[in-house]
Amino acid sequence: MPAIRTARERAREELTREIKQEARRQLASSGAQQLSLRAVARELGMASSALYRYFASRDELLTALIIDAYSELGEAAEQTIAAAADASAREHWRAVWRATRDWARANPHEFALIYGTPVPGYAAPGSTVAAAARLPLALLGILGAAPLRPTPTGPALQGALPEQLAGLAAAFAPDLPAHTLARAVSAWIQLIGLIGFELHGHLVGSLDPATDFFAWTTEETADALGL
Repeated sequence: MPAIRTARERAREELTREIKQEARRQLASSGAQQLSLRAVARELGMASSALYRYFASRDELLTALIIDAYSELGEAAEQTIAAAADASAREHWRAVWRATRDWARANPHEFALIYGTPVPGYAAPGSTVAAAARLPLALLGILGAAPLRPTPTGPALQGALPEQLAGLAAAFAPDLPAHTLARAVSAWIQLIGLIGFELHGHLVGSLDPATDFFAWTTEETADALGL
């Protein structure tokens, strides 16, 4: 019986993988808004009722794709740090920025799924949070392990921002000063935004190809953080 159960589990894992692969292909061809369990089942030669045993709804399948995308991106960031364990913090910063851009350029539709236009009617559940946090936590980990140079204090933290930063610090970066944490969040947003601009053609005619501007922004954010 244990061997039979293991075989069934392997078969289920394999078919789940095939379903997600086909769904990713449809993301590339039609976009997340057009993703359909019936279309996925048809392409795999399955009855729709059979596919529902693996994913109960389109939203459940979308959630699985989102978690996979965040996880792949987070793993790319984490692995690039681990691969250069003896490198300086600034070199790790550069490596993570490059790895993020490389992953996004290789997986533009998955990048758009997690950082692009929201899918109408879909709300990502809490189960996506841990995977989504891997990239920003990799960036914060670089800062937390580095001896940072003093930097200008910058604008005052006003309104709700001090309390918001205190909550983030308590959860993720208790040793980072508030201004440094604010700059780190801003740098993460710059990273994602710059890649999004590049992938969606917003730099054509100005900063395209974006490689040199991306490298400059990487260094500029590292300077601002004291790396």
